[in-house]
Amino acid sequence: MKKFITLGLLTCVALAGCRTPKMGTTSAQTEKLVTNIAFGSCSDQKRPQPLWDDIVAQKPDVWIWLGDNIYGDSEVMDTLSAKYARQKSNSVYQQLRQQTSIIGVWDDHDYGVNDGGKEYPKRKESQQLMLDFLDVPKTSPLRTQEGGYSAHTYGPKGQRVKVILLDARYFRDPLKKDGKANVPDPSGDMLGEGQWKWLEQQLTKSDADVHIIGSGVQVLPEEHVYEKWANFPTARKRLLDLIAKTKPKGAIFISGDRHMAEVSKVSVPGLGYDLFDITSSGLTHVSAPHVEPNRHRVGDIVSKLNYGLITIDWNAKPLKATVRINGDEQATYLTQEITF
Repeated sequence: MKKFITLGLLTCVALAGCRTPKMGTTSAQTEKLVTNIAFGSCSDQKRPQPLWDDIVAQKPDVWIWLGDNIYGDSEVMDTLSAKYARQKSNSVYQQLRQQTSIIGVWDDHDYGVNDGGKEYPKRKESQQLMLDFLDVPKTSPLRTQEGGYSAHTYGPKGQRVKVILLDARYFRDPLKKDGKANVPDPSGDMLGEGQWKWLEQQLTKSDADVHIIGSGVQVLPEEHVYEKWANFPTARKRLLDLIAKTKPKGAIFISGDRHMAEVSKVSVPGLGYDLFDITSSGLTHVSAPHVEPNRHRVGDIVSKLNYGLITIDWNAKPLKATVRINGDEQATYLTQEITF
């Protein structure tokens, strides 16, 4: 299946399953229909990885890495490279790579430093390793772009999905701390002006019918003390205001990082549909069951190994997506219907 990686005005074509994808400027007009999109985060290359066979069995059209794709935590690129190689060599993950389009973005541990932002000194070098892991061609413009953000468009006109992956690390201001707890910093930014401009271009007059916007850290939750967009409330408001301004069809946030899964929902004035943030984490380890405030949460926290699966019903009027938080042995822990 082809995937279209959009960077500014240039669209690059890549063939999933091929290790040397072709590049060009073909637009996505006759692309194969995409119905099932799976995603996940927090995969420690040293731990058992029991979910890949479950994910392979779902036969997703696209797999999205949402960060902490390895636990690298180093400024030594040979160390990060070896850890990526160990993750990539997993035999069942290899099956997924052969049958599915693989895309993704980083969070902090694969970026190279826990809770890191633009102060990480090896961000340029680390970006190239992430792109290697994702099999991005050496000739791709993503190789010369500062930051790991990207957009991927699938499907024919009228049944088109755009996946927008935000880089919440490369340009992010340092966290403001009170002891070990993160506290809001209204003056801080997440994306940097170049990425903000690019994001607005991706959303403005987009002809996609579903927009899946991926972020390593959670977008909607506000109350917990860990990493989240709400650590930078001005940037979070700017993001929601941009969604309201551009009014993309069928927007959904997906996120990771938290070593648990949950669904959050807000109403954005003028948007016309509820905006969800689907958090899926982690693939190899989760936090112990706990209570945590989130006034936007719908349903329960899932404290078992998990991945997310979005299934789009293209025949539904209005258009509908079913989002599931799934686990080992074909378990389903949470189901959320989303109507646009």
